[in-house]
Formats: sequence, C-alpha cells, structure tokens
Amino acid sequence: MIKKTDPSLVTLEPEFIAAIVDIFENKVVFNRTLGLKALATSATEVTATIHMRPELVGHYAYNRVHGGVISASLDTIGGHAVMAAMGARHIDEPIAKRLERFNKLGTIDLRIDYLRPAIGEIFTMRAQVLRLGSRVASTRMEFLAADGTLLSTGAAAYIVS
Repeated sequence: MIKKTDPSLVTLEPEFIAAIVDIFENKVVFNRTLGLKALATSATEVTATIHMRPELVGHYAYNRVHGGVISASLDTIGGHAVMAAMGARHIDEPIAKRLERFNKLGTIDLRIDYLRPAIGEIFTMRAQVLRLGSRVASTRMEFLAADGTLLSTGAAAYIVS
C-alpha cells in the first residue's frame, strides 16, 4: 500500500529542490534554449520565469511570444510541479532514490488555451498538481504577463510510473 502524505504538510529539502531545479534549468537542454528560470519550488506549487528574446518571437510585427514557446514552457513547469509533488509524496526516501523516479516521467496529454497575446519583456509561469496518482498526475498551469495578467492557461497529464 502506498503511504500518502499531504503535500501541504511537507517541506522539501533545499538539496532536493536544488536537484530538481538543476534538471529544470540545465539538464533539459531545451529549457536552457527557452531561458526558463525557476523562481520558487514547493510541494504544492512551482513558479518560473522567462525573459523575452528575439529567438522567442512568434509574430515579427508585434514582437509576440511564439505559441510553441508558451506551450513548451507550460508543459515543462507542469512536469516540474509533478517532480516536486512526487518528492513530497516519497519524502521518507533518500533524495537520490526520489530523483530516480523521474526517469519515467513524461507528458501524455497537454492542452493550452491562448487567451491574450504574450507581448512584454518578462513572463511568469505557475503550476499546481491537481492529482498525483500512482500512474498519472494531472496539473494546471498559467502563463502570466509581468503585471499578473493571465495570458494562457494549460492543463496536462503526465505518466509517473
């Protein structure tokens, strides 16, 4: 039987957070290309940022972020949130063993709703895990302008075992 731990009661160790941030920012090379940077990681929510660069333009006349950048960013931060939630669920295991669990993590479904054009210099993404099952996790994500305006939303399912 799987012991379920309420993630809101778990404080992740700084070493574990540093390890999953390293995966998020460095080990997934495409995330480096996007320029994703983790701002906050907890067992219940993760936040990241992305700065606008010419390589991310999707519409040259408006200097708007490409939809693929938004989609990839939201997918990535959703996966990051699942990693944090998995780490909290298995807090009694050593960090190395919890990190091994991510070898099977993968996106199985992703939906993005583009609500407003993403025009600006800096954007924030937030993700929460809605449900972490033994095989599948469900998340919701937001892509926000610097002033907090909601630009896009996402929902995803990830295989976790």
